[in-house]
Parts: sequence; C-alpha cells; structure tokens
Amino acid sequence: MKTPPLVNPGPALSAQQARRYSRQIVIPQIQASGQERIGNAKVLCIGAGGLGSPALMYLAAAGVGTIGIVDFDTVDETNLHRQVLFGQSDIGKKKVDVAKSKIEESNPLVSVTTYTVRINPSNVLEIMAGYDIVIDATDNFATRYLINDAAVLLNKPYVWGSVNRFDGQAAVFWSSLGPCYRCLHPEPPAPGTVQNCADAGVLGVLCASIASIQVNEVIKAITGIGELQIGKLMIYEALEAEHSKIDIHKNPLCVMCGENPTQVSLLENYESFCGVASAPEISVEDLKKKFAANDDFILIDVREPDEFASSRIPGSVLIPKAHFFDATALDLLPRDKEIILHCRSGVRSAHCLAIIQGAGFMNSRHLGGGILAWEKQ
Repeated sequence: MKTPPLVNPGPALSAQQARRYSRQIVIPQIQASGQERIGNAKVLCIGAGGLGSPALMYLAAAGVGTIGIVDFDTVDETNLHRQVLFGQSDIGKKKVDVAKSKIEESNPLVSVTTYTVRINPSNVLEIMAGYDIVIDATDNFATRYLINDAAVLLNKPYVWGSVNRFDGQAAVFWSSLGPCYRCLHPEPPAPGTVQNCADAGVLGVLCASIASIQVNEVIKAITGIGELQIGKLMIYEALEAEHSKIDIHKNPLCVMCGENPTQVSLLENYESFCGVASAPEISVEDLKKKFAANDDFILIDVREPDEFASSRIPGSVLIPKAHFFDATALDLLPRDKEIILHCRSGVRSAHCLAIIQGAGFMNSRHLGGGILAWEKQ
C-alpha cells in the first residue's frame, strides 16, 4: 500500500549529516528531503532482545533522530548468540543502558530515550503517544496484544516481528488503513501450544533477517517511499531460504478496529486474557532451602528427555509436558506431598501447573525462571 510520508522534513542537513548519510541520500527515492524526514522521526522499539538489538542498530545507523527503547531486563549469557548489541562484559547490566551507550557510540547524532520498565496497561499509552511509529520486538502474546490495542487507540502504525527456530514473520499494522494484530489473531493461542525462544530455540542470524525487514518498513513509512506492507504477513523460512506473503484482511467484526468495536479501552490484565495469569511460584532461593531442610516434596521437570539428559536439577523427576496435556501425568503425581514443577524458563511449567491445579492438586507451585534461574543463581 502506498502511503504519504509519516513524518515532515526536519531542519536542513548539516555538513556532518550530509557526509555521514551520503550513501543513503544519493538514493533517488530518499535524497536530502527523505533524510530530513528520517532525522525528524521518533521511533519507539519495545524490546531490546533478539529483534530489538539489530533493529536499534539499524535505526541509529539510518539516522532516526529520536529512538525510544523499552526493556526491563538485564543481559544474560544466553542472550549473546543473537542479541548483537551486547557482549561478555555487559552480562548483568540493564539492556537499555547498554543499548543507549552502544547507539550513542555508533551515531552521536541521534537522541536516545530509555524506559527501564515492563510495558503494561498503566504506562503503554503514555510511552507510545510521543512517537511516530513503533517496532514490536517482544516475544510473548500478552505484550503483543497490549501493544496492538494501544496502537489502535492512539492510531499509531507499528511493525510487528516474530522468530522461532528457523522461521520468522513480520507485518505492518495500522488500523486506520488496514487490519490490526487482532484481525490476524482474534484470540491468543491456547496456553502451551506455542513455545517462546527460550524453550523452542532460535537461530541467531534469523533475528537480524526479520529485524531488517521491520526497520525497512519503518523507513518506508517515515519517508513515504515504496509500498508499505499493510495487510501483508511476510514469512521467511530460513532452512529453505524461502520468502512468502499472505494477505491479512481487516476483520469487520474485530473487537478493536472493526465496524462496531466492542473494546474501546485497554484490558486490565493481558496475561489473564492470554491464559497465563500469574501462577504460584517458588524462588530458586526458597527451593534451595527446601532441599537443605529435607522437606517432603517432589520436583518434576516438564521438559523433553533430551533437555533433561543435558542438564538437570539434582533430585528432579522427568515427566514431559505432553503427559500433562493428555492427563497421563495425573496418575503419576502424589497427593500427600507438595509438587513443584519446573522447565527451562518457567513458561511450560506454568501451563502444566494450571492443568494439575485444575485437577485438584492444589499443593503445587512452579519454579520461577526455571532451570535458567537455577543455573544463574
């Protein structure tokens, strides 16, 4: 879809800017006026992880004048194979702080604003309101629906991306011109049916491929060049090196952007909407204390056998997630002692916990952060 430029041109380029962006300015579709629009643009990137890291690098390199970064997390060693903004010396530091420093070193001509917060219904509208366009570089469904709903309410375009193992997807959502994310996914997937990258894994270089598509769409939107991929789901399958597109049609019955929307404000709890309401947790420290006190409990690992073989918490028993979903695990669980479940990061165990508590095993919890937190702490 051809759209007019999202951003007006800013001040005339300085001699330094003209030199720095000369290879971009020489492109006939961009020229100095396009670069002035890029320099006047305000782009918010929610998430500084696998997609956010390369996206932020290329936003800065392109000369986007104001870049906002939202991320509450710290750098972990498991991030480094794909989150290319960070290095070994950054482990333990706040991602937004490291990202701001790296961006300013890469391009001191851009301005960086950071938000060391978890995006939520109480802050998302205020944060997003000050930006022209948003990049959704998050990795969970609750946050994706939250960003979408805020974008619809604010009439903001945003570029969504997703990666899993060897497959990546990207799309541009702008409810005033086309569909929103809820038109593609009216309902979130059932809990446990889609794994995050901590559990399923992701090829590191795939993040750069999808992030590049996202930034490319942002620049097109800012400058009004090319065809903005509104109403298109772009799919990249890395193993086959195949690109494809699927049309996304605006849903007239969409609760957010349909002809008669029934949801006119943000939900109070997006985790509950996605079926991942807070589950009773036990911390790594408290689990260690239970081991030390010889408490009577059973620790169950719900990962797959190959994961269990490569690393495990001493004393744990393997019952893979599939056995909870087909209910065969219920016959293996004791009713006379506390049950503690764990997985790699806490996602699968939370879903399994909901199942067993629904079956009456109320004396049960799961390990917050999973085996990753255990190994880290």
